[in-house]
Amino acid sequence: MKSRELDAYIEDFLLYLLDIRGYSEHSIVTYEIALRQMSQKSHFCEEEEVHILDITPFRFAIVKNSKKTIVKKLSAVRSFVTYMQEQCHLCVRLIGDETIKVPQSLPKPIEEQYITEVLQEAKIEEKLLISMLYGLGLRISELSTLRLDAITDTWVQIYGKGNKVRELPLLPELHSLIMQYREIYHPKTYLFEKGNAPMNSAQLRYILTKLFKIHGLKVTPHQLRHSFATHLLHHGARIADVSELLGHETMATTQVYTKLGSVKKMQEYMKAHPLAKS
Repeated sequence: MKSRELDAYIEDFLLYLLDIRGYSEHSIVTYEIALRQMSQKSHFCEEEEVHILDITPFRFAIVKNSKKTIVKKLSAVRSFVTYMQEQCHLCVRLIGDETIKVPQSLPKPIEEQYITEVLQEAKIEEKLLISMLYGLGLRISELSTLRLDAITDTWVQIYGKGNKVRELPLLPELHSLIMQYREIYHPKTYLFEKGNAPMNSAQLRYILTKLFKIHGLKVTPHQLRHSFATHLLHHGARIADVSELLGHETMATTQVYTKLGSVKKMQEYMKAHPLAKS
């Protein structure tokens, strides 16, 4: 049966993510959808001061979802249980929490020459948009909220996931482009503005995808972030440095780019080796 007590804990957890952990509204909505569904389908009760949360019916309800969706929903449930244990000081027993392994897909970077070609024909606003995403490896949400006072002559201060701050070196060419852009568009508070408000992620994404589409390419902002990491590693950058620039919590998250480099090396080898042509 659905528990009002469980719903109350969920409400408190969502407020905790928003106010204390600094999660974005988009992330909060994702957590809320998963936890509301879990609450409706699961069993929650207390036995001898132990709170038992049986999510087995919830697992049956989402069995037809993709593996990645199931993993995300289970991750939200685990985070919620951890919150009840650590923040609410409850003894919680979680039932029906079996791990699902999901093959990690490799990102698809954009060839360097294609990015260069598009940059050469782009207008200054479009050129800056591409250069910030590809030159700094930013998430589109980070660029959307980038304030002018976070940009100096040599560094950019980025507030990433969970309000974690990282300092990124600003290339002289990129600093010069920012100054040219500011002279033309006169932004007041944020780098990219429309009216008196920052341009949101959807607006920036539209500009980007439209520009690459003109050149016959289907490109997303996250692909430019992938390309930033892949190209740095391809040219000899240390994985620890790339991980820090991307704002990854651990280098394990960045390892996928090294796998991508290995795939590319194998493809080049197969093209070049004489025995591969026989």
